[in-house]
Amino acid sequence: MELWITEQQNEHVNFTTRVKKTLFAGKSEYQDISVIETEYFGKMLILDGVIQTTTFDEFIYHEMIVHVPMLTHPNPKKVLVIGGGDGGSVREATRHQCVEDLNWVDIDVKVVETCREYLPEWNTTSKENPVVHLQIEDGIQHMKESKGIYDVIIVDCSDPVGPGEKLFMYDFYKDIFHSLKVDGLFVQQTESPFFHRDLIKRVQKDVKSLFPVTRLYTANIPTYPSGLHCFTIGSKKYDPLNFNELRNPDFETRCYSKEAHQSSFLLPKYVKELTE
Repeated sequence: MELWITEQQNEHVNFTTRVKKTLFAGKSEYQDISVIETEYFGKMLILDGVIQTTTFDEFIYHEMIVHVPMLTHPNPKKVLVIGGGDGGSVREATRHQCVEDLNWVDIDVKVVETCREYLPEWNTTSKENPVVHLQIEDGIQHMKESKGIYDVIIVDCSDPVGPGEKLFMYDFYKDIFHSLKVDGLFVQQTESPFFHRDLIKRVQKDVKSLFPVTRLYTANIPTYPSGLHCFTIGSKKYDPLNFNELRNPDFETRCYSKEAHQSSFLLPKYVKELTE
């Protein structure tokens, strides 16, 4: 009997892929958690029926959400990752030798533990690296209690439904602003320009009201809704469009490059209009 997994990407569109086997299925205090092995996309993490990341394309998402802001900042020493229970964003952030202290805040310890057991290739550094400090707590509350301490904040959150919806609100961005140093910046994944246009427009408006530099960029990620995904940067000083001022990565990448960085901000008109 053939097994298939289907994610409903909106009320009219489903994404379906063939499953080899289920590696883990369980429930935490906050959500249903599954790790499956698919025929085409390799291992896949699913939370509440929504695909989070896969072996096939996780490197695109994690390199683009991390290296674009990290290489825009000239010397990010203190970094915060909110969410990202799979460990991929922490893995990429710790590749920057300038990082001296990385706080990793995730509300769901079960996701972190499950990914460490069943997706160890995505957690290659987080457990052993002395600069990484995992804190199981609410990222929203952490922002309220942090003032002027971070160089870069990476919001690697799930979709804006249920508890995750508060991570896409003005008050959260205001707390992020106050948590950053005077030259700090943050990035957040902000969904599909096809399926979440109203959300992206609202986030752009809220972030622009707080940050003097607000930018939208995209990356092609096959297993995400529509295959095109948006990221929003809010910066107090440094502009990711100042390409001549970007730091060069001193490590190998599979997706990120200065050329990829630059091209990710060249928005087609239908995406650019979401920022206006």
